[in-house]
Amino acid sequence: MSHISIFIELTRLKKPIGFMLLFWPCIWGLSLSYNFSSDLNLYFFYSFLFFLGSVLMRSAGCIVNDIIDKDFDKNVERTKNRPLAAESISVKLAIIYVALLCFLAFLVLINFNFKTILLALASMPLAFSYPLMKRVTYWPQLFLGITFNYGIVLGWTSINSDISLAIIVFYFGAIFWTLGYDTIYGFQDIVDDEVIGLKSTSIKFKHNPKLFLSICYFLVIICFLVSGLILNLNKFYFMGLIFLSLHLFYFQILKLDRFNPGACLQIFKSNNTFGIIALITILVGKI
Repeated sequence: MSHISIFIELTRLKKPIGFMLLFWPCIWGLSLSYNFSSDLNLYFFYSFLFFLGSVLMRSAGCIVNDIIDKDFDKNVERTKNRPLAAESISVKLAIIYVALLCFLAFLVLINFNFKTILLALASMPLAFSYPLMKRVTYWPQLFLGITFNYGIVLGWTSINSDISLAIIVFYFGAIFWTLGYDTIYGFQDIVDDEVIGLKSTSIKFKHNPKLFLSICYFLVIICFLVSGLILNLNKFYFMGLIFLSLHLFYFQILKLDRFNPGACLQIFKSNNTFGIIALITILVGKI
């Protein structure tokens, strides 16, 4: 396997769902904050920067995750062939890749205002500590939600200096979204994770997953609803929430079969569609 192929495998660049789930919160926060009656060039420029930053930071995060989990990954069917677990690459070289990706991400970050830069840097310890959480708590997905959706706040502060209550409420809603979809994702590894002693909400709620997911996704919609009311968004935003509810409760919860790993993966990937619908909902809500 060539170094390029190993790098692509290590960073999961062939699996765009990962960096898209990091990108959607950024573009949501930016869109909620932006005044679309002004010049759109800045909006598209910041959108591109957030997309680039999402790809770079997700890639770095994947490598850090694999460094920490390489001994566990060897015992999990889905992950045993990852480059570090299979010893196709050294830990030293992997660390160099992480440093390079973080440096490139920093070059992207410095295009934003000082407050956004500080908030982004402050989130780094949380971002890189996530892989450790599955060893100590059944709620690693909660930490992932806090980390993955932090872009909502960054998107908002890239335009507004003040952090609104509305964006905090929306952020909480997105955390519950991640708590739900990553629980579904984790159902793929339940058997192996239990054997090697890892923890997750997938394991904690395996006997009644649909109830747990229903609570999570209900809170998503409630938070998005409250945020829209605070921001005084128009009726089209609230109509859009109906489509978001349909996606979450029908296409994810109702169709869930936690004993079917392939089906769980497809439901997880469908959250890219959720991201698109949520963005459209925000945009039409500000017309």
